[in-house]
Amino acid sequence: MSRPRAFALLALANLMWAGNWVTGRALRDAYDPVTLNFCRWAVAGVVLAPFALPQLPRFLPVIRRNLRGLLLLSFTGVALFQSLVYLGLRTTTAVNGVLINASLPLFMILCSWAIEREHATRRQVIGMVVSLAGILVIVSHGVLSDLLRLELRPGDGWILLAMPIWGVYSVLLKRLRPPELSGVPFLFVLTALGLAMLAPIVALHAHLSPLRAPSAGEALGIVYMGIAASVVAFICWNKGVAVVGANAAGITIHLLPAFGTLLAILVLGESFAAFHALGIATIFAGVVIATRRASLAGASQPSR
Repeated sequence: MSRPRAFALLALANLMWAGNWVTGRALRDAYDPVTLNFCRWAVAGVVLAPFALPQLPRFLPVIRRNLRGLLLLSFTGVALFQSLVYLGLRTTTAVNGVLINASLPLFMILCSWAIEREHATRRQVIGMVVSLAGILVIVSHGVLSDLLRLELRPGDGWILLAMPIWGVYSVLLKRLRPPELSGVPFLFVLTALGLAMLAPIVALHAHLSPLRAPSAGEALGIVYMGIAASVVAFICWNKGVAVVGANAAGITIHLLPAFGTLLAILVLGESFAAFHALGIATIFAGVVIATRRASLAGASQPSR
């Protein structure tokens, strides 16, 4: 796969995840975070099963040999990360969530250095700073001094804790994913393992507080989470990271608040202002700066 196509897949993943943050915030009172995460991946498992199950028998030896690594990827990427995000979204604002999410590229760079001893390039750091400036323009409505008046919420800590978890997942993805295990079967295995980890907690919660059937709107939100934000986004992200590495992929996370802003304008009818245009343009400029250098450098280096 070419690197431009890989970055296009990473951008699409961030578009799907932008909708997931909006939906997770909307469903914060419908279900507890672990149950919501379980329902999301249960939908994903149902969608993936018809395509993955016929192929699994020939992959069983590969799965057995790599079970520990697959368990670690499933725990970090499926079971833990999104449960922490949904937990945080119950008690924090969308503005705070976007700001904390903007720290993810930094955590991915730190995780890449700690695990792989991979250093960020100067252009990656510059691009990260430029795109972060664009995010600050958006969340402050163009008045950066307003950032000093942001109020910290209890959920901020849970979302901040989730950031290095995703960094670890993305860095380990390139090392632990078996090359023989293709996209859909690989994601199905991670989904099944993650559901097995979440199931005991969901069962305990259901015993203490019986679950109710979702409304039509809630069901639609969960289906979106399961198909778009899980199946489509994870396949795109996993393929993109495998080509460009965690550092370069991490910079594209700054596209998420830009996409989230556009979705709010297009779907929710929020007004479009000059600071939106300035912030989004700055975010895209930062991502281009960082990933363009990564593409040139990656083309001249042997794959790992």
